[in-house]
Amino acid sequence: MTIQIINGPNLNLLGVREPGIYGDTSFNDFLPRLRALFPDMQIDYFQSNHEGQLIDKLQEVGFTCDGIVLNAAAYTHTSIALADCIKAISAPVVEVHISNVHQREPFRHQSLIAAACKGVICGFGLDSYRLAVASFKP
Repeated sequence: MTIQIINGPNLNLLGVREPGIYGDTSFNDFLPRLRALFPDMQIDYFQSNHEGQLIDKLQEVGFTCDGIVLNAAAYTHTSIALADCIKAISAPVVEVHISNVHQREPFRHQSLIAAACKGVICGFGLDSYRLAVASFKP
């Protein structure tokens, strides 16, 4: 089983960006721990700060992988293009957020991609990714 994790803008700064909200662990430090929890799954990782590259990656893997964990970051609240892409691919997508977006600024309360996704997980820190990956286990 192959799971693709896709992280959007500014998530390359995890561990240094607003640690009170996002924690003090980089995703590159977290990823080996996540893979160790799911040894029977191939977990691939991609991050970009550019919306078009996120769409390109979704289209590249969206017909061949078994599931996608997507943290679109700020694009969650602005990107109809990402929502349309998720609808166009066959792989199920789980939207994740490290923080509880519903406890934050009002503009973060709306997701333009949620309706196209299998589910949404938010507010559990980096453990949100574990919960998302676990949702794909048979």
